[in-house]
Amino acid sequence: MERVTDPAPLPDPAAALRPRLPSPLQEVTEEPFARRGVRLLLKRDDLIHSALPGNKWRKLEPNLRAASAAGERTLLTFGGAWSNHLRATAAAGRLLGFATIGVVRGDELAGAPLNDSLARCAADGMRLHFLDRARYRRKTDPDVLAALHDRFGAFRLIPEGGSNSLAAQGCAELGRELRGVADTAAVACGTGGTLAGLAAGLGPDGQALGIPVLKGGRPHFLQGTVEELQRAAFGGPRGTWRLDDRFHCGGYARRTPELDAFADAFEQRHGLALERIYVAKLLYGLTTLAGEGAFPPGSTVAAVITGAP
Repeated sequence: MERVTDPAPLPDPAAALRPRLPSPLQEVTEEPFARRGVRLLLKRDDLIHSALPGNKWRKLEPNLRAASAAGERTLLTFGGAWSNHLRATAAAGRLLGFATIGVVRGDELAGAPLNDSLARCAADGMRLHFLDRARYRRKTDPDVLAALHDRFGAFRLIPEGGSNSLAAQGCAELGRELRGVADTAAVACGTGGTLAGLAAGLGPDGQALGIPVLKGGRPHFLQGTVEELQRAAFGGPRGTWRLDDRFHCGGYARRTPELDAFADAFEQRHGLALERIYVAKLLYGLTTLAGEGAFPPGSTVAAVITGAP
């Protein structure tokens, strides 16, 4: 009889990938802040790891650790054609020995050449599965998940954007790193997991501010999402947080001439290339708020730089 051996254990993500933690702080001078006596710090989470920068590391690491502890060797997750989350999951799989499956929104993409983002996912070993947009909207329904299990077998499900209770717990460390450093800690929001954890980790003396990059109406749909994530992760509300949904610039991946002009000028002043879907909108929003006098004189604002272009 052929001897069957157990697969080699998967490595601990933090030990294997050696992230740069805590991420560094960089103070920059911007006139709307300086005029009102407010310090602006950049929380350089983009420097945590070259392949899993920013909140991608903070959200994925606890999910990877849980999968490793449970002996689960395949990760399945969801994203659009330019998803940073898909790229980070694929990179984590390559580096740590997980098989990865990316369910991509839009079956019309199945026969087309892969864009640069999806090509990177494929190069990192991710199996790409294209789902029509109607079924993608129902991606968490039992029948859709059952069909994915029928096709791919057993897998650990990581939600779109990586935001679940484990992710929120991972992002609480971000808040703890900023506790006592910043009066306001701000982050661009897509699926809400980073904001949920950031607010929890900041403690009672800091406020977390979320700048949604998706157009959501009023009240913004992220309000309920963040509340639910905090209930799942921490058993109830944690910290003080709010959303300001004026800076999405038309919706996800949408840009305006004003946003581009702001980002170009910021890059020239500070030599920092700005990721435009999230980071540029965050800094544009904070600069507008500073000009409106939203931050008290003598206070410190920390902007979380969640990724690079």
